[in-house]
Amino acid sequence: MTSLHSVPLTMLDGRETTFGEFAGRAVLVVNVASRCGLTPQYAALEMLAESYAERGLTVLGAPCNQFAGQEPGSNEEIAEFCSTTYGVTFPLTDKLDVNGADRHPLFHELERVADVEGYSGDVRWNFEKWVVAPDGGAVARFLPSTQPDDPAVIAAIEAVLPA
Repeated sequence: MTSLHSVPLTMLDGRETTFGEFAGRAVLVVNVASRCGLTPQYAALEMLAESYAERGLTVLGAPCNQFAGQEPGSNEEIAEFCSTTYGVTFPLTDKLDVNGADRHPLFHELERVADVEGYSGDVRWNFEKWVVAPDGGAVARFLPSTQPDDPAVIAAIEAVLPA
């Protein structure tokens, strides 16, 4: 896998950047949605973001409305929901597509990573997770149902923490 650092990103607040903004840090990328049965994972994601920030982890949420219309809101509504309902402080991209013809370039790269069952390809549902090393290479993929604080996720994060 090539480095993700050159992949363009638009953040939820409209700011343009690249994945390179996170160079030198481990990143947990998660496609998120506000109206999904897995939405309570936001709480564990925020705990990870807070607990591991000083050790070099950034959690990056990528809102997506491609699964049963479970992220229908505007960027402003998404930001308000995440902040007030789950106290989310970690960065979020603008709403993007993770599959199909309009798949965002970030997910074009991430979909190539296989999970522990050997699956690679289209994102299967909200809250699928990827661990990206500080050099921008994706190193692990986890099922949507895998909790953010699952020992396997923690081990994958800790294996690539820079500090």
